[in-house]
Amino acid sequence: MPVLPKELFKKCYGRYAIAAVNVFTMEQVQGLFHAGETANAPFLVQITPAARDYAHSIMLEAIVHAASKIYPKAVYAVHLDHGNEEHAKDAITSGGYQSIMIDASHEAFEDNVKITKRIVEKAHEHEIFVEAELGVLSGVEDNLSIDEKHAKYTNPSEVERFVQLTKCDSLAVAVGTSHGAYKFSGVQGIQFDILEEIQRRLPNFPIVLHGGSAVNEEEVQRINRAGGQLLKNATGVPPQEIARAIKYGVCKINIATDTRLLWTRVHREFFRDHAPLFDPVIPGKEYIRAYSDFMVQKFELFGATNKASEFIN
Repeated sequence: MPVLPKELFKKCYGRYAIAAVNVFTMEQVQGLFHAGETANAPFLVQITPAARDYAHSIMLEAIVHAASKIYPKAVYAVHLDHGNEEHAKDAITSGGYQSIMIDASHEAFEDNVKITKRIVEKAHEHEIFVEAELGVLSGVEDNLSIDEKHAKYTNPSEVERFVQLTKCDSLAVAVGTSHGAYKFSGVQGIQFDILEEIQRRLPNFPIVLHGGSAVNEEEVQRINRAGGQLLKNATGVPPQEIARAIKYGVCKINIATDTRLLWTRVHREFFRDHAPLFDPVIPGKEYIRAYSDFMVQKFELFGATNKASEFIN
């Protein structure tokens, strides 16, 4: 059952967070919907421009629609992640999205405002929720690659004016996390003083945390034991910091890297242990099960377990 993000965030603010999970394949969509229904937890299905290029936007939207039929009790919304103006406009007119992100964070403040405002006006005509971004995260994800020296924290003194000028519905902020598997190579952890000041200036306004994967050390070690070559400094966001951030108005937490690491570990171990096999269905089923179990744990961490019932009449 699709639910507008506005309703999701209104209910979860300060209590729990909605997991927003990037998907590329049928196996990931299947695992996500199975986990959402199993845990009775609401979630966002995130589709990036890179995912749209890989599987085609029509294909991905059809897979999500099919999953909603297979798992009719799942409470979810479909969200475009890190879209530019072209991506955002296409998603708005496709009819398959309840929410979009316009990412003009790499532009100067005034240009970010102009671009975001244009997309907000068009999206709101279609009753589509808009996430914007202020501040720049470092790291690597899909076709995004930002060196740490070019990253910058969100300036709390700018957030009120930005939201007022753009009329965006939620705000992704840069408070110390980063994209990819190698987070926190500079200052360690989430900068809660910045997050607290943003909440003070934007009370009850939904904040988004990008780069929310944990990058479990055991997963990295298992990947390397099965032939992988991930660096030892692969690190993520500690669970206790995630739980603490929710109290500061973080309503949406993005997950991508963790599910990629899971895919890598499952398939590397499978073909190491079953070298004669070549059927993609067998490790595919294993990945769906592992993905579902992983997401059930994430819902619990985010406090979202058994919260989907809040949105069912």
